[in-house]
Amino acid sequence: MDRLFLDANILFSAAYQANAGLTRFWKLARVTLCSSAYAVQEARVNLATEAQGRRLDRLARTLRLFEAAGEELPEGVELPEKDRPILLAAIAASATHLITGDVRHFGQYFGKRVAGTLILTPASYLRQRPR
Repeated sequence: MDRLFLDANILFSAAYQANAGLTRFWKLARVTLCSSAYAVQEARVNLATEAQGRRLDRLARTLRLFEAAGEELPEGVELPEKDRPILLAAIAASATHLITGDVRHFGQYFGKRVAGTLILTPASYLRQRPR
């Protein structure tokens, strides 16, 4: 069973509009969805309407939340300060995958394992997932 850690941009996009495509993650069988209070809050501050906030709350209730354990990134990994808690929380969650659309900061790690966590875009994860 996969443990998917969802980055803030995934939470934001899933909550942005009713029936957003990324809500597909909440319908997957044999997965545990994880994130962090930090990621939920980061998504929340970027949502504009109460309806979006309610959708985020509904989605977040089903997540297992983890927080970063420590502040030290694995050797060879460099990320901006705001992205460090995301990767560290994914590692603390023992996530099999970190799902993120953040190409700018995580792009160099796409398709690579960092401390046991495979970093992928949503589309990449869904493509490689057995049907």
